[in-house]
Amino acid sequence: MIFKLVRKRGLDKYNPRIARSKFTDAAMVMLPQETESQALRPPLFIVASIELGNTTTKCIITATNLRTGKIYLIRKVVRLTREIRGPLPGEKVIGSTLWGKELSGEAVAEFISDILLTCAKEARLDKDRDLHFVVRSTGVSASFGSPEEVGAIIRALARGCLLAGISPSKMVAPLSKEHSNLPEHLKEYSKLDKVFFDGAVAGCLPPRSRGEIMANEMEAELSTAGVKVGAKWTDVDCRNPLVSMDFGTTFKGRVTNDELPYAKTIGSICGLSGAMCDALIQGTQVAFSALELSESVDPIGVKRVNELEEVAYEIHKYIDVRKVPPSATRVGTVPVNAKSAHEQGVLLIGCDAGDNGSHLPKLRSLGQELYAQYGAQALLAILDHVSALIVRRVLEVLISEGIVNDKYTIGITGRAGMTGLKPYLILKQIDDLGLFKDDVNRRVVFVEDGLALGANVMARCMHSLGTPNNPLGGNRGMACILGIRAEFQRAKRAKTG
Repeated sequence: MIFKLVRKRGLDKYNPRIARSKFTDAAMVMLPQETESQALRPPLFIVASIELGNTTTKCIITATNLRTGKIYLIRKVVRLTREIRGPLPGEKVIGSTLWGKELSGEAVAEFISDILLTCAKEARLDKDRDLHFVVRSTGVSASFGSPEEVGAIIRALARGCLLAGISPSKMVAPLSKEHSNLPEHLKEYSKLDKVFFDGAVAGCLPPRSRGEIMANEMEAELSTAGVKVGAKWTDVDCRNPLVSMDFGTTFKGRVTNDELPYAKTIGSICGLSGAMCDALIQGTQVAFSALELSESVDPIGVKRVNELEEVAYEIHKYIDVRKVPPSATRVGTVPVNAKSAHEQGVLLIGCDAGDNGSHLPKLRSLGQELYAQYGAQALLAILDHVSALIVRRVLEVLISEGIVNDKYTIGITGRAGMTGLKPYLILKQIDDLGLFKDDVNRRVVFVEDGLALGANVMARCMHSLGTPNNPLGGNRGMACILGIRAEFQRAKRAKTG
């Protein structure tokens, strides 16, 4: 079906590399595997990712075979965040979603506990025996005044995990190999006796600043790691240097350089993405989000195709993509510390609907008009162009600032960057920019559930459970950098005494 649309739009020269989420039964993954001499049960490191978003909340369980480096997606449970119960009398409201849903710590904890236990039960896993680590993240930041205040939500997520019976030791990095919470059969794969966890995830350090540059900094870190590991399922080497973009309800991403042993974060991307598409859909009054509408609409049969891109350009008159000035404290409802980014030499790029979402009501009214004029099919097709143009405009800023060049690869994840014809249209926009001299299809990767894959990577990095035969760190085309890291840490220790 999608290929008919591709040919119809003249996009058949593009062949997007898409790492689709394919879920595997845990019992099948745990089966003993034949080696040269005997059948051995695979050494599986199992991680749960808890993501509290503005639109959806997810628990995704992944497993890594530490012998082969292969990652399996085991189970995924998704619920609408608006289903969280309202605060009860006496409960303190600790924040609210972009759409105004008020959250108390107790309500969030109960919701997270239930979704985590449900996911483990559906995966047929024992949370005490089989689950080794839990990573928590959130994009809910609209109601906070600074990036640091998002910690209230993170603590509520932690309480939810504790309520589900998760040990606190399964949520923090171990101090050493001996003191780790890993079962003995997994400890032999840990390299904490050779390199310690120094904050680098998938070969990249976070921005070195006083506090976080943006409230969804951790989500950007996880998504960046996730596109690197997802790319392993394709023929794209998506290691450093890299531009990552996560098109959730809010926008987050990173630009990394090619320094060794760790790349530095030289650019951060924040603001709104899926929220702007959702605002257009909300104007139809038939659905609350693009995700919900897309589940009930068949894209085949879209007419007046040639007009749709022009309509997207009209919509972009109300979307601002630019370098964030040092005086800014909020971009697209996301709290930022732009002054700190400027002082640390990190380019902060914001994507906003007007000033801090001021044009979201205008987008709703536009959505109403477009729905009446073109219908639901065409409106969803217009959203594909809107997202593709966001990618183009972000890259135009990076190119004009001299940040990215032909050495880079690009990783895209998130619902507003993956669905429909978005991968094809994004490739076309990047191709039109002329950034890459070689095949653009081999320089861009699209990864489903990138944040959850990144949570798996972060947990492995904390335990130094890397796979030297299939590395994530270092630069494109390089071998494992374990030796370089060890030497770097020895030299650093010697220097500090």
